[in-house]
Amino acid sequence: MNRLLAALQQERPLQIAGAVNAYAALLAQDAGFRALYLSGSGVASACFGLPDLALTTLSEVAAETRRITAATALPLLVDVDTGFGDGLGIARMVRELTGAGAAGVHLEDQVADKRCGHRPGKELVSGAEMEQRIAAAAAARGGGGLLLMARTDALAAEGLEGAVERARAYAAAGADAIFFEAARELRQYARVAAAVGVPVLANMTEFGVSPLFTLAQLRDHGVAMVLYPLTAFRAMSHAAQRVYRALRADGGQHAVLDELQPRREMYRVLNYEAYERRMDALLRRRRTEARDEQE
Repeated sequence: MNRLLAALQQERPLQIAGAVNAYAALLAQDAGFRALYLSGSGVASACFGLPDLALTTLSEVAAETRRITAATALPLLVDVDTGFGDGLGIARMVRELTGAGAAGVHLEDQVADKRCGHRPGKELVSGAEMEQRIAAAAAARGGGGLLLMARTDALAAEGLEGAVERARAYAAAGADAIFFEAARELRQYARVAAAVGVPVLANMTEFGVSPLFTLAQLRDHGVAMVLYPLTAFRAMSHAAQRVYRALRADGGQHAVLDELQPRREMYRVLNYEAYERRMDALLRRRRTEARDEQE
């Protein structure tokens, strides 16, 4: 069984924590999350200082995926925007992300020059073209365990019933789950969940058009997965702003010392001492081998 769906059997709704890098992934794991998410916006902003406007490449997203999956065995859902190309490009994306250790990817139905799902001016491809994207991804994965999630941004442009129609067609085309973007009301989630027959994901991103519904509210309206894509990254960035400003203004970190993660806590998360013990054992073995050679 796919690892994300296995996690969903343990926890419903499945809370999926956004992690912009491997250390953030370890922090989310330490907090008890069962699934992780790599945001396209997070890769663009955290790794390259760029806006979320389809400016990163498949290779760059795959590289960040590998770093996270090397650090933790938690299933990782990866944002692949519109798939990095047409049918052949989508097939390559599936192979690359599978090889990088992703448990799932989500494709969206915007045009290739896409933008954030909570920004105005989004343009969609036809439903038929999005179905072709999904079919290409499904064919490329073959019998592999990669979860294919289809994101629809149709609510703003086509209304609830238009979005429901698209979501139903995407599930029929091979999507294992639906990412219902930019909903404004709980009843909208319930309508989609009742129509599609596959798990539905709610994106609880901050400062967007969707209210920040609680886990209980979303559960009661049929949502199977709840995503927090950049919550921790926003907190990290806000804290970094305060610290940088304090260093600049005060000439030291004394005023913000209590806000910093202690060295011992970072070492605990990284399992630092276990690495040191392995290194010490290796050094002892090398010294013993060198001594034996001299005798």
